[in-house]
Amino acid sequence: MLINNEWTEYELIDASRGMKYERWGTYYLLRPDPQIIWNNGNLMEKYYGKIDAIYHRSNKGGGNWENLRSIPSSWSIQYKNLTFHIKQMGFKHTGLFPEQAVNWDYMIQKIQNSNREIKVLNLFAYTGGATVACLSAGASVTHVDSSRGMVDWCKENVNSSGYSDGPIRYLVDDVVKFVQREIRRGNHYDAIVMDPPSYGRGVNGEVWDIEKDLDYLVELCCELLSDQPLFFLINSYTTGLSSEVMKNLLEVHMPKRFGGIFSCGEIGLPITNSHLVLPCGIYGRWEEYE
Repeated sequence: MLINNEWTEYELIDASRGMKYERWGTYYLLRPDPQIIWNNGNLMEKYYGKIDAIYHRSNKGGGNWENLRSIPSSWSIQYKNLTFHIKQMGFKHTGLFPEQAVNWDYMIQKIQNSNREIKVLNLFAYTGGATVACLSAGASVTHVDSSRGMVDWCKENVNSSGYSDGPIRYLVDDVVKFVQREIRRGNHYDAIVMDPPSYGRGVNGEVWDIEKDLDYLVELCCELLSDQPLFFLINSYTTGLSSEVMKNLLEVHMPKRFGGIFSCGEIGLPITNSHLVLPCGIYGRWEEYE
């Protein structure tokens, strides 16, 4: 499991009975997480008076935030030289997955060590954690997501991190249709990263189902690779899918002429007050030989 220990402005403090207690800058949030099936005490009681907001799940799906103290509509936290805007979203999210810092560090290192110009394609790009990381390493990035709100949020993160003049394209588009058009245009990329949802809808209502559609998308993306690709990274939070599945998809479709190394595994966050680790997702990765 890949674990990041380099955060200073984010901390997973404790986890118990389906809830996690986190510090996001100067604000302390209590949020649900289905992986936390162990009992390590009642977090509401343990941290009474030290919780700024709680997300309550609804039996009918979704839920709502209860702010126990005054919280701004948006605030910022930093990871190294990257700055991200945090907001309380529906369905418990904050607009950032801090465990992804292990992948940001990986991409930054690969790009910087390549000693050449790198074009990155970020698909299902959300609020742009990977986009900002790749820009910071000197790459040009094409950022694609079907949600206008997420793309606008990415622009906020890019601007806050100081890369507003960087080489980036923002596109609100259906990922599969965009990739098909890029193939027809003859465009190519040196690195591809994607974080496909379990289910979703494109700009014009296109239905996405990871179990039915991811194989085809990976196959298409392999046609977009340059003659000297650097990496191809797939992240997933889909329950029930193994990291080995992500690696298998890459092994099936990556052109054999590239050689390279395949790997996969879990990513997680250390829990400060219990010395446990919270599993947070999986990845599959192809990278060129160094």
